[in-house]
Amino acid sequence: MPKYRFHKLAAIVVLVGFAAWMATGEFSSVGSAAADKSKAGEVEQPKAADAGKAKPGEAEQPKATLRTVATITPPRRTYARAIRISGLTEADKRAVLATRVAGVIDKLPVKQGQRVKTGDLVLMLAAEEKLSAVSNAKQLLVQRQAELDAALRLMKTGNLPKLQLDTARSNLTLAQSHLEAAQAELDRNEVKAPFDGVIDRVPVELGSSVMQGGEVATILSLDPVIARGEVSERDLGYLKIGDKAKVRLVSGQNVEGTVRYISRDASSATRTFRVEIAIP
Repeated sequence: MPKYRFHKLAAIVVLVGFAAWMATGEFSSVGSAAADKSKAGEVEQPKAADAGKAKPGEAEQPKATLRTVATITPPRRTYARAIRISGLTEADKRAVLATRVAGVIDKLPVKQGQRVKTGDLVLMLAAEEKLSAVSNAKQLLVQRQAELDAALRLMKTGNLPKLQLDTARSNLTLAQSHLEAAQAELDRNEVKAPFDGVIDRVPVELGSSVMQGGEVATILSLDPVIARGEVSERDLGYLKIGDKAKVRLVSGQNVEGTVRYISRDASSATRTFRVEIAIP
């Protein structure tokens, strides 16, 4: 009996102690409450000064740091698309000069590389007979003019019939026509520059004979010089007449030009489009 009472008493004491421990609420799933308190005290000791500011049961949140930033609005800019093409340079104009009649070269005042102006004499064929015809036509014109002047004076005095006056006027007109025809025939013996340019080739010599339509000189217009190339259909839409262009010559020199022509008909062989750039 005494042993049974002892066990009963011990059980009551354990039960009362366990109930008291539960009432305090200081328990943890890991370790004892005292151990947790000691660890918490070690961790929170450096923040003892701020402990009074935090609310019970809440952890203090770190304050966000404000930063100042700068913004900028980029300006609007136009960017050009670069299209690179290969090509060659050529003269703006090229003319092969030829004689209109057969004859012997009497005058050849030009040479290769010489600059000429529009209307400058390039070549003249011997034309003694034609020169004589022009001279005779001029003399006849002077004579017919004198006859008309005399007829007009007589007409004023009433000593000349009107029919003779009309005849004098017709003779003067006919003489003018003869002179113009003789001069035109003489001009056919001359070859003149059709535009300002440079004599590129002179395949004849002074005193040589040429046939009608024979080549006597080649003239080039180099103002402007033309840079010619081909562009693909993909790049064609980015080009327009008047666009500025940079051209690098075979000598390495860089020059600027302007797009003056864009073909709208593709080459049947390459399916590309011709572009011309004028270089002043």
